Amino acid sequence: MKSAPDDNIVFRDIDKSAALANTVSKKLHKLERYSGDIIRSRVVLEAPHQHKTKGKQFKASVELALSGNPVTISSESESIHRAVNGAFQSAERCLKERSERRKTKRHQALETAEEE
Repeated sequence: MKSAPDDNIVFRDIDKSAALANTVSKKLHKLERYSGDIIRSRVVLEAPHQHKTKGKQFKASVELALSGNPVTISSESESIHRAVNGAFQSAERCLKERSERRKTKRHQALETAEEE
């Protein structure tokens, strides 16, 4: 990742927490294992509004600028920590699927080149 992850964590309508920022930073660095082509990242942590039936909901959004297509994933939960974990698990799964698709495309290209 080319930019500092601490600068890319945005808190909206919730208090800034050093522990939460540290957790998000660690999870951002962990995503680098699955994709080395992350150009920029941004994480938005927010408490959008008080819902009448669901209670207080928190939302975590992970925006990754990759070479190719950007990826935006969000997760909502009653706990900000669960929302963060859910968003990063989805982002990790998305990056793994993306790398698998790239590998299969490379293998198919090599097989067609060998046949010719």
